[in-house]
Amino acid sequence: MTDPDLRFTQLINALKERDYRLTPQRVELVRLIAASEGHPSANQFYEVIKQKFPTMSHATVYKTLALLKEINQVFEIDLRGDSHYDGNRPEPHPHLICTQCGRIVDGELDLAPESLRQLEQISGYTILRPQISLYGLCPDCKAREDK
Repeated sequence: MTDPDLRFTQLINALKERDYRLTPQRVELVRLIAASEGHPSANQFYEVIKQKFPTMSHATVYKTLALLKEINQVFEIDLRGDSHYDGNRPEPHPHLICTQCGRIVDGELDLAPESLRQLEQISGYTILRPQISLYGLCPDCKAREDK
């Protein structure tokens, strides 16, 4: 995982470069994203942040995540309407998703840019957002199933 303080600074600088407002709520969300482990959903971020900012809306969380995604600072894992976010490793990379417990972990496989370019040439597609999701059983669920 990236150092949370370093990642926080990177995210804040990316927002400042584009002259986005840094409201206290947005700064707190960025702090949560920078320190997050795993792949939290927007609702999980909201549940934490509303304790400090009770009047904050879901919309603020979603808008900020969309903004960070747009500037390639957050990677969205779209799970049929239940998106989860990776703010520590925003570049495209595979995710392993457990079909029983929903756990998401990063796959340590490089999506080489030259492979993506080759796929574009072969297919004629312009790849805008490479995402590979691999579904299966995590080690804990597999162990429970084997018993």
